[in-house]
Amino acid sequence: MKILMLSVTFPYPPTQGGTQVRTFNLLNYLRHDHDVTLVTLRSPDASEAEITALRDSVSELVLFDRPPAPAAGLWHKAARLGQFVITGRPSGVWASYSPEMQVWVDTAVARGHYDVLTCEHSVNEVYVRPEYAQHLRTIVNIHSSVYGTCVQQLQTGTAEKPGRDRFNLPLLKRYEQGFCRKFQDIVVTTEDDRQQFQAFAPDRTLTVIPNGVDFSTFPARSQDPGGQNLVFIGAMDNLANIDAATFLVQEILPAVRQEYPQTKLAIVGARPVPAVQALAAIPGVTVTGAVPAMVDYLHRATVCVIPMRTGLGIKNKTLEAMAAAVPVVASDRGLEGLAVDEPLRALRANNVAEYKVAIARLFASLSLRVEISHSARRYIEGEFTWEQAGHRYTEVICGRNAS
Repeated sequence: MKILMLSVTFPYPPTQGGTQVRTFNLLNYLRHDHDVTLVTLRSPDASEAEITALRDSVSELVLFDRPPAPAAGLWHKAARLGQFVITGRPSGVWASYSPEMQVWVDTAVARGHYDVLTCEHSVNEVYVRPEYAQHLRTIVNIHSSVYGTCVQQLQTGTAEKPGRDRFNLPLLKRYEQGFCRKFQDIVVTTEDDRQQFQAFAPDRTLTVIPNGVDFSTFPARSQDPGGQNLVFIGAMDNLANIDAATFLVQEILPAVRQEYPQTKLAIVGARPVPAVQALAAIPGVTVTGAVPAMVDYLHRATVCVIPMRTGLGIKNKTLEAMAAAVPVVASDRGLEGLAVDEPLRALRANNVAEYKVAIARLFASLSLRVEISHSARRYIEGEFTWEQAGHRYTEVICGRNAS
């Protein structure tokens, strides 16, 4: 089967964030039995070696230059808002829209070169015209809901600009309801997202395909390091991660240090914004930036804390920490899509007091850390592999999926 895969996010190396990881690992599975053409935008920091590696992973790689960054200034922001109201698409979608890429996709679909078109994340829907469904199968792989995330940020008080987001909320709902109708199949990562998008598109087939883990990149650690060392991982230019890291340093860490004053914290991830970099001024807090191997920091940590207060969808950071056999303390958001309570595979916390108690329990008990770590690793090995995700995605692509 010939598959046309659209991803405005350059999905290599597959260690830079959730969208890259999911897109690359799915295409890496599909390429073994199908011809995959990937159409993507050039990442400004992608090296020629990385472009070559990605090209070697697909039948054909089609690269376009990324559009210039949106202009700053009040007038330009107002113009983008007006565009959102008129076109029904958020400014973030237009920010990654390439007219040259659109022409290429239109031409390829018109010539009947492909059997299936997949959009890797909903932002790529802008390139798909409703009439494409007359020529080939169309699938949108929604990594997370923009509308749902906006609702969540407003409810939790973590919205960067609450006034703007309240205005945008009905527009975002209209946007997601609208684009769903263009696609024959919709793929999501969690049951929560399935329920939301089923309400948006009740006549469409929806399939839940969770993320997976590359176990060669995230092997289980051989021994518990002891100590009182915390770690938080993720792309540090992501709004949900910025909020989580700030919450961890400013509120959770001081509470933990009341009982364990020597507690240290490593914030590990690429592209830390100034607000995250500033957290390193707190004694005992390290902000690493990009690192060669995330798993090394996981293996050295006593506990991985994932205090997400916003952000929908299954979290790669949680899967990776559990795969590395590091005990996890996380919020409901950080554990979305995972069954961790019975048997115990992670500790759940949603406020400062709960985080303090859960982290203290793990600091105090080697046996509890070992129990949770081993149980978590077995769980990830059994249910969250990229082979399983790729097989289910193949079923959707071939029209054999079940909702």
